[in-house]
Amino acid sequence: MPSVPPVLKKWLARLALVLALPVAALIFATLYISVKIAFYEQADDDARMASKAAYLKSISALAASNTRPNAPQNTPDVVVILFDDLGYGDVGFTGNRMIKTPHMDKLAAAGLVMQNYYAPAPVCSPSRAAMLTGRMAPRAGLTHVPFPSGTPLDRLNRFFNNPVRLPREEILIADVLRARGFHTAMVGKWHMGDHDKSIPTEFGFEKFFGTYYSNDMSPFTLVSGKAGAGERVTHEAPFDQTTLNPLYAAKAERFIADAPQDKPLFLYVAHNFPHVPLYAAPHEAGRSEAGLYGDVVQGLDDTVGRIVAALKKRGRFDNTLLIITSDNGPWWEGRGIGRGRKGVSFEGGVHVPFIAHWPQEIAAGRSEALVMGTDLLPTLLDELQLPAPPDRMMDGKSIAATLRGGDSPHAVLYYYAAGTLMAVRDKRHKYRARKPVVYPTDPVSIPIWQGQGPWLFDMRADPGEAYDISTRKPAIAAQLKAVMDAKNAEMADNPRGWK
Repeated sequence: MPSVPPVLKKWLARLALVLALPVAALIFATLYISVKIAFYEQADDDARMASKAAYLKSISALAASNTRPNAPQNTPDVVVILFDDLGYGDVGFTGNRMIKTPHMDKLAAAGLVMQNYYAPAPVCSPSRAAMLTGRMAPRAGLTHVPFPSGTPLDRLNRFFNNPVRLPREEILIADVLRARGFHTAMVGKWHMGDHDKSIPTEFGFEKFFGTYYSNDMSPFTLVSGKAGAGERVTHEAPFDQTTLNPLYAAKAERFIADAPQDKPLFLYVAHNFPHVPLYAAPHEAGRSEAGLYGDVVQGLDDTVGRIVAALKKRGRFDNTLLIITSDNGPWWEGRGIGRGRKGVSFEGGVHVPFIAHWPQEIAAGRSEALVMGTDLLPTLLDELQLPAPPDRMMDGKSIAATLRGGDSPHAVLYYYAAGTLMAVRDKRHKYRARKPVVYPTDPVSIPIWQGQGPWLFDMRADPGEAYDISTRKPAIAAQLKAVMDAKNAEMADNPRGWK
């Protein structure tokens, strides 16, 4: 066999080296990514965990002492019903004529409809975290949507150091109300983590039945649990989602029926619908002029009727604060308000329906006051004459007076998306910073994102955000830009809002 010439040997060795370098780099990168994902875990703040425990202990002691000045003598039950991706215009009490929502319409007629209520974020997990903590999503430490542990998208979140669960040091409405002596229960979609005690029964809920995720995530399983006893899967995937609305209604009825009579009740019902995929039970199908989407919403209205009936049977309905709203605007179907849909900070993504029904305290009517989901916890603290946690900033403000006919406590509202401040608005004007705006074209699959703005909108004359008037009203634009700049500086200095 002829020998290989020395020159050829030299070039072959160089070629082998050239080929080996990218292979080695690929192996190293793969190992680095694997190790980073495997060992990444979101850290909790031990000092804040301790202050959380001390605060909740103080609430329990305060409730037990019964020495609070002006303490309410007849504590209300509190029920929050949250829909997933329900648009402002998807219900009868905001003008929809294709979808029938008689139960919600009846509550709206007897309660207070907030016509300028905003979800705290345009997607579900940050919006829910902000509503339940009274702190905007960057403060609450959950700016992205978590995915089931171990799935590719969960690994991607971990690689980019995105939050994968609600930090344990956060204080939820259920934490406070349980410490205050409420019986607390949750039915439905949690979607703020599935591990490391970032689950409902570790955040103040004594009972939980529902799911950790959106109904388009896999595996879609249902979980049941009690505080101190853990949570376990009770309905394996694949789950028949045509039964979901009736099942959630039945669980809510059971939780209400089983609630102790000697304690006030806090019930949080967080639906998975009308988030896609859409499913309707056989008795729900074909009822709405708005197709399957309308059938699903009418099925949700049925659950409201069943919950109201169960609350009346409990015997405290006149002294029950019942709140109905949505986590963000509609996605692929549904009717929002103005410009945009779920995922964006235009009105269609965050301006959602809201009813507050409390016959003993709230007069029927409609209000134009600016309110946001972060206001719920501060309002409950105010109603119950309880102090706020002393170690953290609250972004929400009490709307107790607003619910009784007063004005908004907010000079401005802040619109966050994925941790970025996108826009601010006062009573009349909304300022949006220069940001990419999507431009989709049929039938192109990939949309174009172009930087546009800054824009100023007159929300009275132009609620659809159609016309930029920043050149016509430069002083107002400059004023709101200064408000935005100040907020960004504050967040950069203290992103989690610790005192």
